[in-house]
Amino acid sequence: MKKAVFLDRDGVLNKELGDYVCKFEDFKVLEHNFPALIELQSRGYLLIVITNQGGLAKGWYSEDTLGLMHDHLRKTYADQGIHLADIYYCRHHPEYNGKCLCRKPGSIMLEKAIARFGIDAGSSYFIGDRERDVIAGEAAGVKGILIDSDQPIGEILNLIS
Repeated sequence: MKKAVFLDRDGVLNKELGDYVCKFEDFKVLEHNFPALIELQSRGYLLIVITNQGGLAKGWYSEDTLGLMHDHLRKTYADQGIHLADIYYCRHHPEYNGKCLCRKPGSIMLEKAIARFGIDAGSSYFIGDRERDVIAGEAAGVKGILIDSDQPIGEILNLIS
């Protein structure tokens, strides 16, 4: 079985803006994470993004804008030799759609990725900057690692064996 590092998006892979990144021009990749992600990849971890994007439900940005952000993230990483296996996102928001199963702290997005890629959850990690990320990871059998928003992932590499 494979192992993975699941990554929240906002505040982990791109600059946290406080609420939602609504405009493509405000989407800033955290370049200080390139070396750490290359290191994780070299250790054999798949890199998979798991992100809540409730701004879609609120109408604050479109699927097209979100697609531009994700394409930019993939290309920026690819230019550094970093491969994102996939990006999973929840487009729902409880105030607009009611409760859904995919929104973190729910674990459905992780469970789908685990099944799709044949991942050993017990050998995998979820890095996030919110408690809901840790809860989602642990509900899927993955070890959660809580970091501060925009904290370099390199500072917690020692927690990943």
